[in-house]
Parts: sequence; structure tokens; C-alpha cells
Amino acid sequence: MRTLPIVFMLAAQAATAGTASVTVNRQSPSIAVTDQILGMNMVNWFNPTQAGMASALRAGGIAALRWPGGSASDTFHWQTNSDCNGGYVDANASFDNFFANIALPLGADVAVTVNYGSNMACTGGGDPAEAASWVAYALAHGDKVSHWTVGNESYGTWEYDLHAAPYDAATYANAVAGGYYPQMKAADPTALVGVVVQPGWSPAWDPIVLSQASYDFVEYHYYPYGTGWENDSYLVGDASQDFAAQIAAVKADLSAAGRAGTPIYVGELGSVSGAAGKQTTSITQALFAGQALGEMMNAGVARATWWLGFGGCSDASSGNFSSSLYGWQTFGGYMAFSDGTPEYGCYSAPVTSLGTPLPTARAFALFSTVARDGENVLPLTSTGNASVRAYAATHGAGTAVVLFNLSQAKTLPVTLIIKGMVSASDVSVSTYNKAIYDRSRNGVWAGPVTTDYGALALPTTISLTPWSMNVVILTP
Repeated sequence: MRTLPIVFMLAAQAATAGTASVTVNRQSPSIAVTDQILGMNMVNWFNPTQAGMASALRAGGIAALRWPGGSASDTFHWQTNSDCNGGYVDANASFDNFFANIALPLGADVAVTVNYGSNMACTGGGDPAEAASWVAYALAHGDKVSHWTVGNESYGTWEYDLHAAPYDAATYANAVAGGYYPQMKAADPTALVGVVVQPGWSPAWDPIVLSQASYDFVEYHYYPYGTGWENDSYLVGDASQDFAAQIAAVKADLSAAGRAGTPIYVGELGSVSGAAGKQTTSITQALFAGQALGEMMNAGVARATWWLGFGGCSDASSGNFSSSLYGWQTFGGYMAFSDGTPEYGCYSAPVTSLGTPLPTARAFALFSTVARDGENVLPLTSTGNASVRAYAATHGAGTAVVLFNLSQAKTLPVTLIIKGMVSASDVSVSTYNKAIYDRSRNGVWAGPVTTDYGALALPTTISLTPWSMNVVILTP
């Protein structure tokens, strides 16, 4: 009998009370996997010409980008690089500079949100001709934009909307069907044009928009809560499941409109919709992000971009830095990669260099080894401990399993069974956990640790350290 390190034990030795079990059915691959869920938002208030941004995104496994950024999209005019509502636009953050310095070097798929809220004179609602000219410009210059969404969260009163009937589903649907969609398609027949959705919104949004507008995909945004409502237990344990339920609700709205199967793009995803606080630079958000990626993979989401890559610092003057939240930082921010210096809206400087991966970026990098084009989701069952969560996919001829330990304090043994595999010629485990994150208390932003265990008989048992995300790659 081969003696294994503490991380691995023979299944027979691990058959003790309380041991969780994850059984992956390698013989029944299902939904196709795409790397397009590994996306980041980029914004027009952050200078894209700074060296190192594209390389940081590449190291983080990022494959998709969205621009010019959230609510700013409904005030931004791309030809003049200006903002209708007095918002700050970095002088270097032009569409051309974004493509030349970020999108092209990264080789990323790009989505653009066109202005629905304001025309160029800032006297009325958005002009479809302005959007169509952007589509035509991108096509003529070889800038590959795969998705064009009309407006950002156009159902919400926080958006800038100068239409006579703002935040109105019928007005929005008619503008898309009669203006944006046909004009943008005329500029580039291959362009995918999408509409924004929000299931359960009152007054009714999805039923009207999905039945009356023209669209090739829908864009949905998800944040579990606003500033002041942050809760580590909820974010780590339940938020990803509520997110999965919302994706199912979008699918139900599409089905009710007779558009079942329409691709879903999660354009924004994050832990908090208001001012970002302590939780956003903690291991807790990383665990949510990793699980959210797993839920999107399982649901067949076509594309996703986390809010956001760079440009979101905050401190206790605006964000939630309650002692009830776990973490060591005096700064927070939407950014998954460090801004390096105080940026727009940032009052205390991170002590990290530009592009340093923060915990959420570590979760994306780990999942990039799983969310690969050409792979398929594998069904699984998880029993024995609710603090263990699992996702799986094919990995070439092998299997990739993502295992989460949602317990803050306990190391949990998990027996891993792969139907159709009695042994593996090689097993590697890459882990990002609370202990690694805790090193940031002393300014050390360490990455995941990978250990190769060579050949193993299956089933085998893995010990999951507290608050950890673990990617197990099994080669037949």
C-alpha cells in the first residue's frame, strides 16, 4: 500500500462518520462549457494605457471584457469621449485606447453597452444612429465586438434616462425594436444586439420587453445586496444559490415570451451594488465568485463579466468596514486586480502594485483551468456535509472537479468518486484558502498552491482546508 500525504487517504480509511462524498458521473457529459464566463468589466474612468493591465488580466484567465462601464454607458458618448451628466471620463479612456491597450493584447471577446439614456446634445433619450455608427466604426477598424447591449439597467431610476417616459418598458422595447436593433444590424449584420432584463421587476419589465423588443441575447445583472447589508455567512453559503435561482427566473421569463434558449449574458456580477467595502477584498468574496462561476457553468450561461477588473477603490468613508466582516484591509473596491494607486473615488491607497491579483482574481484564475471551450459539465451528487459544494467538467480525457469548503473553521474530508474511473495516472490539487488570504494582513498577496500527487487509486479522499476553493484535475 502506498503511503499518501495527509491531503489524501485511501477511501477505506476515510469511511468515518461525517465524511462528505462527491460522486461525479464522467459517463454523462451535459451542457457545453465556455471560457466566456471568465470576464471582467472595464470602465471609462480608469486609464487603460497603463502598463501591465492586459498581462494581469491574462494571468487571471480573463477571456471576456465589457466596456465602457455600467451606468456611465447611458451618459457616455464614444465619439467625443465625453459624459452627459458631469461624470469623470479619463482622457486616455477612449474606445481606440481600450482596444489597443487591453482588448487586442489580451485577445479578449468584447461586449459594449451603447447609450440608451442620452443623445449627444444631452437633450433627450439615446440616439440609435449614434449606436449604429459605433457598430460600423468597430467593424471598419477590425475591432471585434461580439455583443452590443442597449442601455444599462434601463429599468432602474438610478440610471440617466432623458426619454419622455424614462424607465418605461414599452418605451425601451419600442426604441430597440424600431431603432437600435434594425440600425445596428444594418451597420453589421453579424453583430449580436441584446436587451436588459430583470425578473420580477415592478412595474413589469421582462414580460413587455421580451415580447415586444427585437434581440439576439439578454443581459442580466446580479448583486446579493447593497452597502450596509453585507454578511459573510450569507455571501459564502447562500448567495450563489440565490444567483442560480435568478438565472432560472430569467430562463422562465424567456420561455414565457416564447424565446426559450435565448443566450443569457451576465453583464455585471458582484457582492455589493453600493459603495464597496471590506468584503470585496476578502476571501469571502472570492468564495462567492468561484461558486458563481460554477453555477453559471452548470446553467449554460453564454457569457459573463464580473464588476469589475480595475478602477474601484473605497475606504471606510463610504464602504462597509464593519468588524463583523472578515478581512484585514483598510480599503475595498469593486476591482479584482489592484489599481496600484488611489483612483477616482478612492481615498486610501492600496499597498499593492498595479495588477496585483486580489482574492476574487485568484478565484477566476483557478476556475480558468476548468471553464475551457470544448469541455462539458459533468453531473454530480454531493452528500454528507452541506458545507461542501462541488462542480465538475470534463478536462480533455480527464476530469476537473471544483470543491469548496464553506466552513470558516473546520477542515473537511471529502471522498471523491469518479464514475468510469478506477484510477488516475496523475492527480493535482490547486488550492486558494483562508490561510493563504490571511497572509495579506502582512502585505503578502499570495496565490493558489498546487500539489501534484501522481498516480492514485479511486475513490480517494481529500481534506479541504477552511474557507477554501480547490481545483482537482484527474488525468486517466
